[in-house]
Amino acid sequence: MEHDIGSMRAALSNAMVRRKAELYGKGPERAKTYLNEEHVFVVMEGGLTASEEQLVEAGERDLVRRYRLRFQEVTENVLTGDVEQITGRKVIGYHSQIAFEPTRIYEIFTLDAPPET
Repeated sequence: MEHDIGSMRAALSNAMVRRKAELYGKGPERAKTYLNEEHVFVVMEGGLTASEEQLVEAGERDLVRRYRLRFQEVTENVLTGDVEQITGRKVIGYHSQIAFEPTRIYEIFTLDAPPET
């Protein structure tokens, strides 16, 4: 699939927000994608479920982080598949992270070569 860089970044952001909403029942409010050679960085704002928000308020950030990271491992093929389809490249590395106050979700993908544009 051929894209200019701007439309590729938008397609990646939209795909990540859509998938988070499908997988968690609630998606982030905003997403921004950065492309740097063979690296794709997606930064998303918000998106915690009501139960996760309650856990964070109760001081259980580590529990929410462990759950999210484990869930991402289980579902990574869905996210990497979207990235491969949009960039036209194979994902050879993937990492997910979450931070709180403010809530940010980071999805990092390493491709086998820079995206096809």
